[in-house]
Amino acid sequence: MLRLSPDDIIFWQWGFIKLTATLIFSWLVMFLLVFASWLISRRLDSGDTLSKGQNALEAIVSSIRGQIRDVSQENPDPYLAFIGTLFLYIALSNILTIIPWYEPPTGSLSTTLALALSVFLAVPFFGITRKGLKAYLRQYIEPNFIMLPFNIIGEFSRTVSLAIRLFGNIMSGSVIIAILLAITPLFVPIVMQVFGLLIGIIQAYIFAILAVVFIVSGTTEGKSEKRVLETKT
Repeated sequence: MLRLSPDDIIFWQWGFIKLTATLIFSWLVMFLLVFASWLISRRLDSGDTLSKGQNALEAIVSSIRGQIRDVSQENPDPYLAFIGTLFLYIALSNILTIIPWYEPPTGSLSTTLALALSVFLAVPFFGITRKGLKAYLRQYIEPNFIMLPFNIIGEFSRTVSLAIRLFGNIMSGSVIIAILLAITPLFVPIVMQVFGLLIGIIQAYIFAILAVVFIVSGTTEGKSEKRVLETKT
């Protein structure tokens, strides 16, 4: 049976309370991230001989810091924890699709909406932290007060588009692979599975980069989203 979302897979239900595949696999991804972080970071070394886990961790962190710096053109450290967590969660959620029984939680609109809402809340958090409440709110009436409703609508619309973009790409990939498994020989779905892993990592990267763009546009004076994107290209 073809399912469009892991929300459709219900393991346990009591009244309106449901334990779905989305929740189960979200917890699995979070557990793996926390466990891997603990396992690697419990014996960090600053010497010349580093463990393979620490080398991998430093490479990932350095790469994420570099991407944030390239996009924001400023110190990436304030955004590293938030953006890095978003990227790693989405990437691992998509990579685990190599497990046959696994359903990516990013294939659920509720998950992608929650991630997008996190970005939505992060924008004013970082903006107010850096610029102050008055200066941050002033940007909603620039260049004049007439722009207030349009700026507010823009904030909500980009949050919705961020959620739907990730959901649509992950869900469509799962559907295509399921269809190919039913109608084609074995090697074709395997190729598509590998291609799907690549797409999943790219989607994690795009989501993280857009989060940086949105956050920086709300924290930097006189810098629009378009201008921030131009620095990346």
